Amino acid sequence: MNDRKGDARDSEFNAEGEALGVVWRPTKEYIESSRIWRFMQRYNIQSFEELLQRSTDDYEWFWDAAVKDIELEWYEPYERVVDLSRGVPWARWFVGGRFNYVHNALDKHALSHRRNKLALIWEGEDGEVRKLSYWDLYIETNRLANGLRALGVGKGDRVGIFMPMIPEVAVATLACSKIGAIYTPIFSGYGAPAVASRLQDSGAKVLITADGFYRRASVVPMKETADAAVELSPEVEKVVVVRRVGHEVPWKQSRDVWWDEMVAGQPRRYETERTDAEDPYMIIYTSGTTGRPKGALHAHCGFPIKGTQDMAHCFDVQDKDILFWLTDMGWMMGPWAVIGTLTLGSTVLLYEGTPDYPKPDRMWDLVERHGVTVLGISPTAIRALMGHGEEWVKKHDLSSLRILGSTGEPWNPGPYMWFHEKVGGGRCPIINYSGGTEISGGIVCCNPITPTKPCSFSGPIPGIDADVVDENARSVRGVVGELIIRKPWPGMTRGFWKDPQRYEDAYWSRWPGIWVHGDWALVDDEGFWFIHGRSDDTIKIAGKRVGPAEVESAAVAHPSVGEAAAIGVPHPLKGETVVCFVVTRPGHEENDRVRREIMDTIGEHLGKALKPEAVKFVRELPKTRNAKILRRVIKAKYLGQDIGDISSLENPSALEEIAQAR
Repeated sequence: MNDRKGDARDSEFNAEGEALGVVWRPTKEYIESSRIWRFMQRYNIQSFEELLQRSTDDYEWFWDAAVKDIELEWYEPYERVVDLSRGVPWARWFVGGRFNYVHNALDKHALSHRRNKLALIWEGEDGEVRKLSYWDLYIETNRLANGLRALGVGKGDRVGIFMPMIPEVAVATLACSKIGAIYTPIFSGYGAPAVASRLQDSGAKVLITADGFYRRASVVPMKETADAAVELSPEVEKVVVVRRVGHEVPWKQSRDVWWDEMVAGQPRRYETERTDAEDPYMIIYTSGTTGRPKGALHAHCGFPIKGTQDMAHCFDVQDKDILFWLTDMGWMMGPWAVIGTLTLGSTVLLYEGTPDYPKPDRMWDLVERHGVTVLGISPTAIRALMGHGEEWVKKHDLSSLRILGSTGEPWNPGPYMWFHEKVGGGRCPIINYSGGTEISGGIVCCNPITPTKPCSFSGPIPGIDADVVDENARSVRGVVGELIIRKPWPGMTRGFWKDPQRYEDAYWSRWPGIWVHGDWALVDDEGFWFIHGRSDDTIKIAGKRVGPAEVESAAVAHPSVGEAAAIGVPHPLKGETVVCFVVTRPGHEENDRVRREIMDTIGEHLGKALKPEAVKFVRELPKTRNAKILRRVIKAKYLGQDIGDISSLENPSALEEIAQAR
């Protein structure tokens, strides 16, 4: 059932080290022990392709079956799976049901045989470790829920969560949802203006923060940033502060509250709010190219169900697993990791610091010591860790790993194979995952029962009716086209907070009833899917279209190049031409000879017509904390245009390098 069409040659590479065919095939053990296989057996489905077809032809059947498969419990059963009376963009799911995801992620486990099972492991950058069982997490969540109610927070009130990756950040999200409030997770590295814009837009009544956190042995202050943001956000009435680093912080007696003092003496029980399935629980902001960030609104029966289904059917997270995804709670993968892992009764590992501090093997050390079985990391982070050499990986026993995960941006073959071979030992599938905050997870993914091909996806996730189309919305194969979704799914955002028209314009305005995601994608002749970057990043040279990821993949084939970012710039004859910014590997020269070699390497890979106009050397590329390269910011800075919202940028100094790159 798992063969692909065509000549898929196992582990064969060309001169540049790029994989040409399938590099991992599932064993009988992987297949028959997987959640997705058990689901298929239950419904007499014989192949993954048959599952995809049935899940989209009869998507109401599928989502009803999926919520039963992940054993969700309802206060009141739903009467209908979906209601499209307001149109596809505004679909309502599990109509008539009463459902609060916290009951499924926490309450039912804490009051069951999983009571003493580890729910959460945390490690600080300074080496401190804390472990919470489901019962511990339940008690801490209930105490905070009671504390928030004492502050006057109730159903529908908004709460900002501006915290580092410490156990209390998970407690805070669960407690807000338990009482029916709506939380806004805010990236821990933001400056005051970015925090304030989210507090203002959401109308947050309370902000939960910390005194600070550790990053590369230095204390990063948070309370001071929070204070400056709150000064710009008059609707915030209270600021709750966790003691993390223990240093003195400015204090406003009438407004500020210490977390530990607020929860001390609070009851250990709190009856979870019996919310409607469509009641909102989270507003999570994504940065736009210009203007204010977009607040994606998510409901109890949306993001938590879609995220958990992805985790079960794609990443195969099971009861015994420990999942560690290198992320921040301010990014989608933070809530995704906590909600999905706990709902499946598994264990989530949170880590406060950077993956290469105090030594380049911190990631591999974490995996070994905590017995991580499912590890998620971005391609950019792997490229950075590769630069330290494989000897740091070899120091550690990584045999606990059985699933590798990745998301955030397209892969290059070299780093993909390094992750596959050096970290996974060639025995673990890389579950490549791509979707978005507004999706509640993935559109396309891999899974544990079909082969994997470097940098690719097995196809759409069951329940997602995805396609690749041309400019007339007709399906295309073998060429790059727009990634779309033809039918609704529970995880779709319930619009942008206070801006429904912007939501419709962003995703539904091009073709009626079709979600246009904004990514270029390709399905090859063997049926594997590839993402080629954002369609608004696409470079068009004399009528030829190329995605930046293709250029960057060609650039890193040169032995001097560690990282690359390609942009299109105006050209009087060709329309656009390519400029490629590169970061060289340690010990490699930056001179005109190397520059010409890199340009020639790209030309050899993509053809002379797509050879860059220029290669620019820089020390670093502008990135977010979760290692996404901000190409639109690079392009705007290089061309002297408005760079828009850069609140997610971790290293602003990189922008000046772009402007001055030689």
